[in-house]
Amino acid sequence: MNFLAHIFLSGDNELLTIGNFVADGIRGKNYKTYPQEMQAGILLHRFIDTFTDAHPVFRQSTKRLHEPYGHYSGVIVDIFYDHFLAKNWKRYSTVELSIYVENFYNSLNKHLELLPPKFQHLTPVMIRGNWLLGYATIKGIQSVLNGMNRRTKYMSKMDKATAELKEHYDKFESEFLTFFDDLIRVSSDKRLQLEIEHNIA
Repeated sequence: MNFLAHIFLSGDNELLTIGNFVADGIRGKNYKTYPQEMQAGILLHRFIDTFTDAHPVFRQSTKRLHEPYGHYSGVIVDIFYDHFLAKNWKRYSTVELSIYVENFYNSLNKHLELLPPKFQHLTPVMIRGNWLLGYATIKGIQSVLNGMNRRTKYMSKMDKATAELKEHYDKFESEFLTFFDDLIRVSSDKRLQLEIEHNIA
């Protein structure tokens, strides 16, 4: 899953949420150098990624993109699914998406010194571009895919993937809705387990 889903699935603990957000910037056992709440968030992120990659509905979505995008298909579906989370936000949260995102940005700024270097650089860029709120529109998704394509030195052609999003929009959305109900259930259980293991009140 992409940023918005990882943040949302973290619950209400501020540092656990930040740990989930920055987990891709922390390798192996290096997570143990962070506060307990962030450790739980990092482990939750890894659990979510493993569950997602193995889920038959997620695989069904990626299969639709295998031919044109190869191993980048999973990354693209992660981004598509964040779009559908943002679009259907009221189904999952009583807090307006704009307010939720603003609160998270404030949390990141407050704890900037705890973020790994990659995310200390990324955070102000993300906030300036308001990436998380931008996921709600195809224009915002196009901007994200453009950036991903640049980071792969234009080899992935991910910037073209909004064509498949538009062509198969209803199928992708239906798959997301089915998958995300499963992910909420298992990630909630895992988060509670990790909170107990890391003595998080």
